[in-house]
Amino acid sequence: MSDLQIVPVSDKAGRKAFVDYAFKHYANDPNWVPPLKGEALGMITPGKNAWFTHAEHQLFLAKRGGETVGRISAHIDRLALEQPPEQGFGPGTGFWGFFDAEDEATGQALIAKAEEWLKSKGMTRAIGPVSSSIWEEPGQLIHGFDHPPTVMMGHQDARYPAWIEAAGYEKARDIVTYDLDVTKNFPPLIERIVAAGEKNKRINIRRVDKKHFDREAAIILGILNDAWSDNWGFVPLTDPEVEEVGVKLKPIVFEDLIYIAEVEGEPVAFMITLPDLNEPLKPLKGSLLPFGWAKLLLWLRKPRARTMRVPLMGVVKRLQASRLASQLAFMMIEYSRREAIKHYGAQRGEIGWILEDNQGMVAIADAIESKVNKTYRIYQRTF
Repeated sequence: MSDLQIVPVSDKAGRKAFVDYAFKHYANDPNWVPPLKGEALGMITPGKNAWFTHAEHQLFLAKRGGETVGRISAHIDRLALEQPPEQGFGPGTGFWGFFDAEDEATGQALIAKAEEWLKSKGMTRAIGPVSSSIWEEPGQLIHGFDHPPTVMMGHQDARYPAWIEAAGYEKARDIVTYDLDVTKNFPPLIERIVAAGEKNKRINIRRVDKKHFDREAAIILGILNDAWSDNWGFVPLTDPEVEEVGVKLKPIVFEDLIYIAEVEGEPVAFMITLPDLNEPLKPLKGSLLPFGWAKLLLWLRKPRARTMRVPLMGVVKRLQASRLASQLAFMMIEYSRREAIKHYGAQRGEIGWILEDNQGMVAIADAIESKVNKTYRIYQRTF
């Protein structure tokens, strides 16, 4: 191990090697979904990811004998530093992510290097893995290695939890996703709640209008930042980030799968459902060439997806403790379920991620008889 070197990435070639290492490491893992390399590079390139408007990072590669044997990022998010400490982040909190390594010794060296960089920036605590924003791919998979992740969720080596804990880290929070058989009707009680909501003239559940995409995105952002503002790990999404995400997601945003709930004309809740883009992406092996772009374009024109993912939903804070909040959630879930079966051939849904202690969302997931299918752990350590 004496020939191991941990070197900082400072150029385009280094960033390419950083992305390429994941393809090498997971080459024989049937449940890893290769991202499009251009997208992966954009995520770690300042100027191509709006997250960098309030964050900075340093990428590191582990080298042995000239060969890349690991990678990690260390980063600081200024918006996270401004959050109340009781909500998980706050002053002195830095992060690491994009963690992969051939063996435990390499992994330990990479984590130590990330901590060293964070300490040099005045940080007193590290949270990881978070790659890069809490809104992107947070957490280390600890349960659910036996099936691929859905769009915008991560998949990591099953050896890593033990390595991270051996480096002195302890659980900060677990986040979970729920699996749901969408071909089955919901329990009778939920059906009655939905039917009652449909008779309530105060309630209007409407589809988003892509012709007014910016307006709809602003409504959803306003509800999201209010609804999630008290959650552990919350960092507000900025307008540039929302605009960037909108551009990336617009091709897989379908009006019959995204809903805004209005009460007496006021938008108070939303739910986003996406066809699982990982299904057509996986066979492309990270490249749109030579014919991958054509295959993906054909899929986007008329997507058929076995799985649908609900990555985001929210109800304004003032309604969260009310029965109305649950009713709106059940109505939006049911409407999406119907459309997912009818127009996309869906058989299963995945809801999340959800904080393990988000009692409201856990209760909703339980009520529709969904089951936890993946658990991701976010670790922490004080220096």
